[in-house]
Amino acid sequence: MDGPIWTGLVPSLAMGIGLAACAGLRAWLPLLLAGLLARAGVLELGPSFRFIASNQALILFGVATAVEILGDKIPAVDHTLDALSTVLRPAAGSLLVASVLWRVPDPLTALALGVAVGAPTALVPHAAKSALRAASTAFTGGLANPLLSLLEDLAAVLVFAFTIVLPVAVALVILLVAVLLVRRLSRRRLQTTASAT
Repeated sequence: MDGPIWTGLVPSLAMGIGLAACAGLRAWLPLLLAGLLARAGVLELGPSFRFIASNQALILFGVATAVEILGDKIPAVDHTLDALSTVLRPAAGSLLVASVLWRVPDPLTALALGVAVGAPTALVPHAAKSALRAASTAFTGGLANPLLSLLEDLAAVLVFAFTIVLPVAVALVILLVAVLLVRRLSRRRLQTTASAT
Protein backbone atom coordinates (compact mmCIF):
# COMPACT_ATOMS: atom_id res chain seq x y z
CA MET A 1 0.00 0.00 0.00
CA ASP A 2 1.28 3.45 -0.74
CA GLY A 3 1.38 6.36 1.71
CA PRO A 4 -2.00 8.02 1.13
CA ILE A 5 -3.96 4.75 1.31
CA TRP A 6 -2.09 3.65 4.44
CA THR A 7 -2.71 6.97 6.20
CA GLY A 8 -6.39 6.62 5.42
CA LEU A 9 -6.44 2.96 6.42
CA VAL A 10 -5.07 3.51 9.95
CA PRO A 11 -8.01 5.65 11.14
CA SER A 12 -10.45 3.23 9.50
CA LEU A 13 -8.81 0.24 11.21
CA ALA A 14 -8.79 2.14 14.50
CA MET A 15 -12.49 2.87 14.12
CA GLY A 16 -13.09 -0.78 13.29
CA ILE A 17 -11.27 -1.87 16.44
CA GLY A 18 -13.44 0.43 18.57
CA LEU A 19 -16.66 -0.70 16.90
CA ALA A 20 -15.69 -4.37 17.22
CA ALA A 21 -14.99 -3.89 20.94
CA CYS A 22 -18.43 -2.33 21.23
CA ALA A 23 -19.86 -5.42 19.50
CA GLY A 24 -18.20 -7.49 22.20
CA LEU A 25 -20.58 -5.88 24.68
CA ARG A 26 -23.71 -5.69 22.52
CA ALA A 27 -23.88 -7.41 19.14
CA TRP A 28 -26.75 -5.52 17.56
CA LEU A 29 -26.51 -2.04 19.08
CA PRO A 30 -23.32 -0.97 17.23
CA LEU A 31 -24.74 -2.30 13.96
CA LEU A 32 -27.89 -0.24 14.52
CA LEU A 33 -25.95 2.89 15.46
CA ALA A 34 -23.52 2.45 12.54
CA GLY A 35 -26.45 2.07 10.15
CA LEU A 36 -28.16 5.16 11.52
CA LEU A 37 -24.98 7.25 11.31
CA ALA A 38 -24.30 5.99 7.78
CA ARG A 39 -27.86 6.91 6.82
CA ALA A 40 -27.29 10.40 8.28
CA GLY A 41 -24.05 10.76 6.30
CA VAL A 42 -21.84 10.87 9.41
CA LEU A 43 -20.19 7.46 8.99
CA GLU A 44 -18.79 6.32 5.65
CA LEU A 45 -19.22 2.65 4.81
CA GLY A 46 -17.60 0.63 2.06
CA PRO A 47 -19.79 0.27 -1.06
CA SER A 48 -20.38 -3.45 -0.44
CA PHE A 49 -21.45 -2.78 3.14
CA ARG A 50 -23.90 0.08 2.62
CA PHE A 51 -26.75 -2.37 3.16
CA ILE A 52 -26.17 -1.74 6.88
CA ALA A 53 -27.97 1.59 6.41
CA SER A 54 -30.91 0.09 4.46
CA ASN A 55 -34.44 0.16 5.85
CA GLN A 56 -34.57 -3.62 6.18
CA ALA A 57 -31.25 -3.78 8.03
CA LEU A 58 -32.17 -0.92 10.37
CA ILE A 59 -35.49 -2.59 11.24
CA LEU A 60 -33.73 -5.92 11.85
CA PHE A 61 -30.98 -4.27 13.93
CA GLY A 62 -33.56 -2.26 15.88
CA VAL A 63 -35.69 -5.27 16.79
CA ALA A 64 -32.63 -7.40 17.59
CA THR A 65 -31.16 -4.60 19.74
CA ALA A 66 -34.40 -4.34 21.72
CA VAL A 67 -34.53 -8.12 22.23
CA GLU A 68 -30.87 -8.24 23.24
CA ILE A 69 -31.08 -5.31 25.66
CA LEU A 70 -34.38 -6.36 27.26
CA GLY A 71 -33.54 -10.07 27.33
CA ASP A 72 -30.21 -9.36 28.96
CA LYS A 73 -32.02 -7.92 31.99
CA ILE A 74 -33.76 -11.26 32.72
CA PRO A 75 -31.44 -13.49 34.81
CA ALA A 76 -32.19 -16.82 33.11
CA VAL A 77 -32.39 -15.38 29.59
CA ASP A 78 -29.11 -13.45 29.87
CA HIS A 79 -27.03 -16.63 30.04
CA THR A 80 -28.75 -18.07 26.96
CA LEU A 81 -28.14 -14.83 25.07
CA ASP A 82 -24.51 -14.86 26.20
CA ALA A 83 -24.04 -18.40 24.89
CA LEU A 84 -25.56 -17.50 21.52
CA SER A 85 -23.51 -14.32 21.40
CA THR A 86 -20.23 -16.22 21.59
CA VAL A 87 -20.56 -16.65 17.82
CA LEU A 88 -22.69 -13.60 17.07
CA ARG A 89 -20.53 -10.90 18.66
CA PRO A 90 -17.30 -11.79 16.79
CA ALA A 91 -19.34 -11.96 13.57
CA ALA A 92 -20.82 -8.52 14.27
CA GLY A 93 -17.35 -7.20 15.09
CA SER A 94 -16.02 -8.60 11.82
CA LEU A 95 -18.83 -6.99 9.84
CA LEU A 96 -18.34 -3.64 11.56
CA VAL A 97 -14.59 -3.61 10.87
CA ALA A 98 -15.07 -4.61 7.23
CA SER A 99 -17.79 -2.01 6.72
CA VAL A 100 -15.61 0.94 7.78
CA LEU A 101 -12.64 -0.12 5.63
CA TRP A 102 -14.02 1.87 2.72
CA ARG A 103 -10.48 2.72 1.55
CA VAL A 104 -9.87 -0.95 0.78
CA PRO A 105 -11.09 -1.31 -2.81
CA ASP A 106 -11.71 -5.07 -2.73
CA PRO A 107 -14.67 -6.11 -0.53
CA LEU A 108 -13.22 -9.61 -0.01
CA THR A 109 -9.98 -8.09 1.32
CA ALA A 110 -12.01 -5.78 3.56
CA LEU A 111 -13.98 -8.77 4.84
CA ALA A 112 -10.80 -10.79 5.48
CA LEU A 113 -9.33 -7.86 7.42
CA GLY A 114 -12.64 -7.50 9.21
CA VAL A 115 -12.54 -11.11 10.37
CA ALA A 116 -8.85 -10.96 11.30
CA VAL A 117 -9.25 -7.78 13.34
CA GLY A 118 -12.92 -7.70 14.33
CA ALA A 119 -13.52 -11.23 15.60
CA PRO A 120 -10.75 -11.33 18.22
CA THR A 121 -11.39 -7.71 19.19
CA ALA A 122 -15.07 -8.46 19.87
CA LEU A 123 -14.28 -11.74 21.60
CA VAL A 124 -12.09 -10.14 24.30
CA PRO A 125 -14.79 -7.89 25.86
CA HIS A 126 -17.35 -10.66 25.38
CA ALA A 127 -15.19 -13.14 27.30
CA ALA A 128 -14.50 -10.61 30.05
CA LYS A 129 -18.20 -9.79 30.29
CA SER A 130 -19.14 -13.47 30.44
CA ALA A 131 -16.61 -14.10 33.23
CA LEU A 132 -17.94 -11.11 35.16
CA ARG A 133 -21.51 -12.33 34.71
CA ALA A 134 -20.60 -15.83 35.90
CA ALA A 135 -18.95 -14.37 39.01
CA SER A 136 -21.94 -12.10 39.61
CA THR A 137 -24.32 -15.03 39.31
CA ALA A 138 -22.21 -17.09 41.72
CA PHE A 139 -22.00 -14.33 44.33
CA THR A 140 -25.43 -12.69 44.01
CA GLY A 141 -27.55 -15.48 42.59
CA GLY A 142 -28.03 -13.37 39.45
CA LEU A 143 -29.58 -10.44 41.29
CA ALA A 144 -26.81 -8.04 40.23
CA ASN A 145 -26.89 -9.12 36.57
CA PRO A 146 -29.56 -6.61 35.46
CA LEU A 147 -27.48 -3.78 36.93
CA LEU A 148 -24.37 -5.11 35.18
CA SER A 149 -26.39 -5.34 31.98
CA LEU A 150 -27.41 -1.69 32.29
CA LEU A 151 -23.76 -0.72 32.81
CA GLU A 152 -22.82 -2.76 29.72
CA ASP A 153 -25.48 -0.91 27.69
CA LEU A 154 -24.02 2.40 28.82
CA ALA A 155 -20.45 1.25 28.14
CA ALA A 156 -21.41 0.09 24.63
CA VAL A 157 -22.96 3.46 23.79
CA LEU A 158 -19.99 5.37 25.24
CA VAL A 159 -17.40 3.23 23.44
CA PHE A 160 -19.34 3.70 20.20
CA ALA A 161 -19.56 7.48 20.63
CA PHE A 162 -15.90 7.87 21.55
CA THR A 163 -14.91 5.62 18.65
CA ILE A 164 -16.74 7.82 16.17
CA VAL A 165 -15.14 10.98 17.59
CA LEU A 166 -11.63 9.70 18.52
CA PRO A 167 -11.06 6.37 16.75
CA VAL A 168 -7.27 6.17 17.08
CA ALA A 169 -7.29 7.07 20.80
CA VAL A 170 -10.01 4.50 21.53
CA ALA A 171 -8.17 1.81 19.56
CA LEU A 172 -4.96 2.50 21.49
CA VAL A 173 -6.81 2.26 24.82
CA ILE A 174 -8.50 -0.99 23.76
CA LEU A 175 -5.20 -2.48 22.63
CA LEU A 176 -3.50 -1.41 25.87
CA VAL A 177 -6.26 -2.97 27.98
CA ALA A 178 -6.07 -6.18 25.91
CA VAL A 179 -2.29 -6.40 26.39
CA LEU A 180 -2.63 -5.81 30.14
CA LEU A 181 -5.34 -8.47 30.41
CA VAL A 182 -3.28 -11.00 28.49
CA ARG A 183 -0.23 -10.30 30.66
CA ARG A 184 -2.28 -10.66 33.83
CA LEU A 185 -3.83 -13.92 32.67
CA SER A 186 -0.41 -15.23 31.63
CA ARG A 187 1.04 -14.43 35.05
CA ARG A 188 -1.90 -16.03 36.79
CA ARG A 189 -1.53 -19.15 34.62
CA LEU A 190 2.21 -19.33 35.40
CA GLN A 191 1.51 -18.99 39.13
CA THR A 192 -1.10 -21.75 38.95
CA THR A 193 1.30 -24.00 37.05
CA ALA A 194 4.15 -23.27 39.45
CA SER A 195 2.03 -23.97 42.55
CA ALA A 196 0.73 -27.22 41.03
CA THR A 197 4.23 -28.61 40.51
